[in-house]
Amino acid sequence: MSPARLLDGKATAAALRAEVQAEVARLRHAGLAPRLVVVLVGEDPASQVYVRNKDKAAQEAGFEVRTLRLPAAVTQAALEGEVRALNADPAVHGILVQLPLPKGLDEKGIVRLLDPRKDVDGLHPENVAALVLGTKGLFPCTPLGCVAILDRHDLPLEGRQVVVLGRSMLVGKPFAIMALERNATVTIAHSKTRDLAGVCRTADVLVAAVGRPRLVQGDWIRPGAVVLDVGINRLPDGKLCGDVDFEAARAVAGAITPVPGGIGPMTIALLLSNTALAAARTAGLEKDSLLVHERR
Repeated sequence: MSPARLLDGKATAAALRAEVQAEVARLRHAGLAPRLVVVLVGEDPASQVYVRNKDKAAQEAGFEVRTLRLPAAVTQAALEGEVRALNADPAVHGILVQLPLPKGLDEKGIVRLLDPRKDVDGLHPENVAALVLGTKGLFPCTPLGCVAILDRHDLPLEGRQVVVLGRSMLVGKPFAIMALERNATVTIAHSKTRDLAGVCRTADVLVAAVGRPRLVQGDWIRPGAVVLDVGINRLPDGKLCGDVDFEAARAVAGAITPVPGGIGPMTIALLLSNTALAAARTAGLEKDSLLVHERR
């Protein structure tokens, strides 16, 4: 059996970012300058890197971008005050609070405080409800990125058996809902699932999103299956790996995303798309979605 087809997230995300850049140019021509504000609390090294990458991508796409940097010792009241000010600023179209927040801060409270129309991470309860109900909203970037990479590589979900390994609100649950909307049959598996490997072997499309390095082995994968590896883990030697044993899986799967260079770049592309969409909706300039937001 030949090695699996590689689903190149970098190249796919670059194409999506070019589309977003064209949309931002359209909005600017109409007199609207889309603006994203990233709220970064503390000095977590991984968060610093993620924010730099997001800032760079947003600037390249034509957005006005600002990072609001706050000390780890900021109080809940002070952070809430900053979020309320951003909510009230009509020049700000997207707000992203970089998670996780330092210990002692109420993440759920901050997410609930966001204006759902500016919540480009798609985590506010109103946006979660919109996803479940199939109505307009802003949806989480990583599962949107999973759907988009499947779309762009002509890998339909309809009629497929999908196994989602992980049940977080960031990836597992929202992707399961998106797959159901596209007429897939979905199983959500997790650490308490009996015969986890056996359940994974039933998948036509396997999404691994648990944060455990190389958990998914080659013999967990049905021959020819599509594998989306959402995990990103740093090994003791400093190298990055996913939740899937890539080399073993590639020998069995039909298509697979690498780590790095797979779903990660797609997540940033969808963040930009969400921001453009939020800006367009605010100004009544929304057109057919660039990517997957309204595709059912």
